[in-house]
Amino acid sequence: MGKTKELSQDLRVRIVDLHKAGMGYKKISKVLDVKVTTIGAIIRKFKEYNMTINRPRPGAPKKISPRGVAMMLRTVRNRPATTRQELANDLKAAGTTVCKETIGNTLRNNGFTSCSARKVPLLKGAHVEARLKYANDHLKDEPSYWEKVLWSDETKIELFGLNSTRHVWRKKNAAYDPKNTVPTVKHGGGSIMFWGCFSAKGTGLLHRITGKMDGAMYRTILRDNLLPSARDLKMGRGWVFQHDNDPNHTAKATKDWLKKNHIKVMEWPSQSPDLNPIENLWRELKVRVAKRQPTNLRDLERICKEEWAKIPPGVCAKLVVNYNKRLTAVLANKGFATKY
Repeated sequence: MGKTKELSQDLRVRIVDLHKAGMGYKKISKVLDVKVTTIGAIIRKFKEYNMTINRPRPGAPKKISPRGVAMMLRTVRNRPATTRQELANDLKAAGTTVCKETIGNTLRNNGFTSCSARKVPLLKGAHVEARLKYANDHLKDEPSYWEKVLWSDETKIELFGLNSTRHVWRKKNAAYDPKNTVPTVKHGGGSIMFWGCFSAKGTGLLHRITGKMDGAMYRTILRDNLLPSARDLKMGRGWVFQHDNDPNHTAKATKDWLKKNHIKVMEWPSQSPDLNPIENLWRELKVRVAKRQPTNLRDLERICKEEWAKIPPGVCAKLVVNYNKRLTAVLANKGFATKY
């Protein structure tokens, strides 16, 4: 709770004078617009100490000077990965010795919190420029444009993926109660690679990738899954296909196949998973699959396909309708990675 504002000396004297004149606490409170409890405290202090002046408030002096605090804040703004020990060493070199806990408390009091750094794709200058160009080129596109886009991507889903870090509510000595544990196997139990697609109208087909994917396999996936998905989702004329710049996607044979099948491809900036809303659907799928707790890879494949088909079209539509927010975020962050 913050400190209350102290009353002025003149106001304290008036309170005591009115009390000496025989006025009660409530009446003084009403006249001077001061709380009754404050009136009582001031008068009790007058009776006990015969004084109305403000007494010094308790509290130890700050260990770090304002200049030292400014130096710390400047350092963490410029180098956020600076450790508390490094800051303590800097202060010590400047003549101030404090512990790491004091450093941490000072930073928290100034609005800084120690957090794990987000892992994002490595962006070089060319990537940043391409992302900014993409965002500027499409910022004013109407929602109807994004409704004609068929988004795609590949993902890996592990058998004990999200479950491996599941949290449970338990009592102190119940850590190894079977209900409070997560079964694991050596090497994670395996995983499955999937290719999938979706549009504003819902999810398309989900295909399991067996073995190492090359250009020929990718074109087979497109033939057997992309075209049927476009028909099932009633994409109509003029729809646009989105995929990233993986070598299998940009191979000449793949480009020729897409051109032969009259599929328009969106120009895509590399290293930009945050611009592909299917990443949000992958997360949705993994959460749904983890809740069903598959025990082997066959179950994992079946459950993945079932849960993918169950994702409501409304979830897909919302991701597409709000797409411009991603572009705005890229521009606001000067082309670098965003929260999406």
